[in-house]
Amino acid sequence: MQPRPSVIVFDVNETLSDMAPLARRFADVGAPELLANVWFASLLRDGFALAATGGKQTFTRLARSGLRTVLADAALNQPSDDAVSHVLSGSTELAIHPDVPAGVRILREHGLRLVTLSNGSVDVANRLLAKAGIRGEFEHLLSVEDADAWKPAPAAYAHAAQACSVPIDQMLLVAVHPWDIHGAHQAGMRTGWITRQPAPYPGYFAAPDLQAPGLSALARQILS
Repeated sequence: MQPRPSVIVFDVNETLSDMAPLARRFADVGAPELLANVWFASLLRDGFALAATGGKQTFTRLARSGLRTVLADAALNQPSDDAVSHVLSGSTELAIHPDVPAGVRILREHGLRLVTLSNGSVDVANRLLAKAGIRGEFEHLLSVEDADAWKPAPAAYAHAAQACSVPIDQMLLVAVHPWDIHGAHQAGMRTGWITRQPAPYPGYFAAPDLQAPGLSALARQILS
């Protein structure tokens, strides 16, 4: 049995935050709601491509540029600039998933250090956690904007280990994205997958060490 990790590293977008309401923002401007998933996938793709070729760009810039692209062929009910601003402003109103606060508090009550590591900005994570009343449970809010590359590049996870002053094998990443689980595993972290989506875990990625349908259940596995 592996020893308990000392630091739990949380992905933010979709892992902690419920991004489903953004789809309604697309409908507001006359675009199909399904474009929300296309947009998010495309901005991640572009971030990954930049990381793979030695570059980096902010999540915000890629999000705005990618949104203009996916909305280009939509029958918008307002000017393009207004539609982009309306959709993006929805990110400030997102809330965390209902299972998150209890799971976070379970981990903290047992002495584990908690940090976030996002491809997005620290401001987004700070606003999200403060709104939920759990900002004080987190020691650091980390962003790849301060690292050499986006997740899932090894440099992103190394940045978290350096910021926390612990060996990377004493950290465990919690995420809903298999690509993030794989990246953390390859970098030397342990991993916990939250199965919020019905899709099976891809067999071509490194399997998670733990998995559960929500954070409270995953927290109990981490502590067992």
